Amino acid sequence: MSVESQAQEIRDEFDFLDDWETRYAHIIDLGKANPPLEPHERTEQTRVRGCASQVWMVLSEDDAGHILIRAESDAMIVSGLIAILIRLFSGASHEDILAFDAPAFLEEIGVTGALSAQRSNGLASMLERIRTVASAEATDR
Repeated sequence: MSVESQAQEIRDEFDFLDDWETRYAHIIDLGKANPPLEPHERTEQTRVRGCASQVWMVLSEDDAGHILIRAESDAMIVSGLIAILIRLFSGASHEDILAFDAPAFLEEIGVTGALSAQRSNGLASMLERIRTVASAEATDR
């Protein structure tokens, strides 16, 4: 499924959520369902800098050349943001990831407007990590 198709599913889901409190609760629920990383995967190398909370992100590539993402945070709201990013990008091609305007999408569904500056910076750091890996992998091809 393409990033845009995944984005449309998430848009449809968030359209039913009337206000920030409902969105916040939904994001936390998404985070609760996010599977944890293995302890050995939580390293300085996988830690995402720029986040107020602890975030670890493991990115790899499958046999078809799609980016696979697994990540974890010690903060529930951040875990939910991670779950959204995984739904958007995990399994996507490098080109799809690089072509998609994630900040505009997250603004559109009402996620970024109510985040604190620290959470916004952390979200930007996670997006940058994904885009950097996608860009490097695309260049290597």
